[in-house]
Amino acid sequence: MQHKFAVGQDVTFRPAGRGLQAAAGIYRIVRLVPEAGDEPQYRIKSLREMHERMAAESQLSRVSGLGA
Repeated sequence: MQHKFAVGQDVTFRPAGRGLQAAAGIYRIVRLVPEAGDEPQYRIKSLREMHERMAAESQLSRVSGLGA
């Protein structure tokens, strides 16, 4: 399966499960990771956090362009 997002692309992140804390706002794709299970994985980074996160493709959405 091919990755839907590219390194450097901005996305929004929805953590899976209740009680998981994540900074609100925009994340940037840092690295593409091979599939785990049935979907591509990504390393993402928010400017509001010092660490990277691992995210499944289903947890990410494109950031719509402003003024477009």
